[in-house]
Amino acid sequence: MKQTLRLAPSILSADFSRLGEEVRAIDEAGADLIHIDVMDGHFVPNLTLGPAVVHALRPHTAKLFDVHLMIAPADPFIEAFAKAGADIITVHPESGPHLHRTIQTIKGLGKKAGIALNPATPLSVIDDLLGDIDLALVMSVNPGFGGQSFIESQLAKIKALRNMIDASGRVIDLEVDGGINVETAPRAILAGADMLVAGTAAFKGGAAHYAANLAALRG
Repeated sequence: MKQTLRLAPSILSADFSRLGEEVRAIDEAGADLIHIDVMDGHFVPNLTLGPAVVHALRPHTAKLFDVHLMIAPADPFIEAFAKAGADIITVHPESGPHLHRTIQTIKGLGKKAGIALNPATPLSVIDDLLGDIDLALVMSVNPGFGGQSFIESQLAKIKALRNMIDASGRVIDLEVDGGINVETAPRAILAGADMLVAGTAAFKGGAAHYAANLAALRG
């Protein structure tokens, strides 16, 4: 069963020169979670931030930190992000040799565990892990950069994943990340998403516009 829609603004689109203030502002504007994109310049063609930044941001909000690890290998860094204040840690199947072990590591640290599916990654990757995960993330762009256009073919994947989750009988967040704006958000929701990551659409215009931006995404 779908849960109430939640918005997870991605700080990748925030003003990095005043990141703490940006996190407080988007929190006060109505964010349900704070999405933190971690990129290593290897697994994806961009370099963002590490556990020290997550730790520094933790005092600025009580909202859950939704940490998306676009790094390879991911395993050596999971504990550091957990200790830094991550609440949800999501990894890609391609980021290590033993996905089940990685998920168990996250759960063993007391955190919620997620699996992210790139546009070319099949749903079959998580067939045997639906009993272990708390979140499934469909990437509706190729990971690495903000501001990309929504890949239409991922709507079918979202629908199929919604059916898989419902058939499992478990409460698993179905998150969509990439190209989410006022035009694509309703379509992702209709396909089955109950959590949306938005970067540019959430942070555009500065703090005075954040509440309106989030309200528009909710529809």
